[in-house]
Amino acid sequence: MNLRLKYTRLLTGIALLLASSLLSAAEHQTELLWPHGAPGAKGDAAQDKPSLTICLPAEGKANGAAVVICPGGGYGGLAMSYEGIDVGDWFSKQGITAFVLKYRLNGQGGYQHPIPMHDAQRAMRFVRSHAADWKLDPHKIGIMGFSAGGHLAATVGTHFDAGDPQAADPIDRASCRPDFMILCYGVISMNDAYTHQGSKHNLLGDKPDPKLVENLSNETQVTAETPPTFLFHTNADNAVPAENSVYFYLALRKAKVPAELHIYETGNHGVGLAPKDPILSSWPARLSDWLKVRGLLK
Repeated sequence: MNLRLKYTRLLTGIALLLASSLLSAAEHQTELLWPHGAPGAKGDAAQDKPSLTICLPAEGKANGAAVVICPGGGYGGLAMSYEGIDVGDWFSKQGITAFVLKYRLNGQGGYQHPIPMHDAQRAMRFVRSHAADWKLDPHKIGIMGFSAGGHLAATVGTHFDAGDPQAADPIDRASCRPDFMILCYGVISMNDAYTHQGSKHNLLGDKPDPKLVENLSNETQVTAETPPTFLFHTNADNAVPAENSVYFYLALRKAKVPAELHIYETGNHGVGLAPKDPILSSWPARLSDWLKVRGLLK
């Protein structure tokens, strides 16, 4: 092969790579939850602007279901890749429109409760109020969370309202109740016996009011109105004990809320989709099965 041909092929390869990158970026458009400034914002930096990154299914493949994804990070940071965009792409390939939430944090901006909850509630209202724009069924919009993001998702799933019909902002008129929840090695509880202390400190500070701790120990807030839930954890998780998922599942069962719990024996905390683990990588298939049971996946 002569030098000119090699050079031409190299340039072609680079052009294709750039085109692929641009296409990927186009697929992941971002929307600010409050375009004119978020309530309680402490500044005008990126960390003060909660947003949704949208992972759209291929043209004609959307099935009407949607999920808001809350990445983990101990309320101090956000694992936006392996607990966010990667997961959103997994959903979009199955026809479910995904919205990855960038919520405000103590570790980036000094935000504590109730700001993260308000951001996640706003995300649910935002997606539901714009359901027609993305061809979504407003009754098939759920929430998913990993680790501390699991606590945030569980908080929204146990602390919701029907919206304010008198609100000036039409988005605030929509309900923030998820139609389903997916909690992956979630913190869920603020109880000292099995919470993640870093997440608790970042969210609630040094000496939180015991009543607030109880209110945000979401296993104690389950009612018959709590959405159907899928839970995934590992027995070997030393960062966030599996009791978080177990006690939440038992509360759901007591309230007669449909639920499914999977606890793998081995596996570290923070595995995301676990693509490199021959055992844990099967958990998304269990989720697919559950989504089919719930009528959310064909």
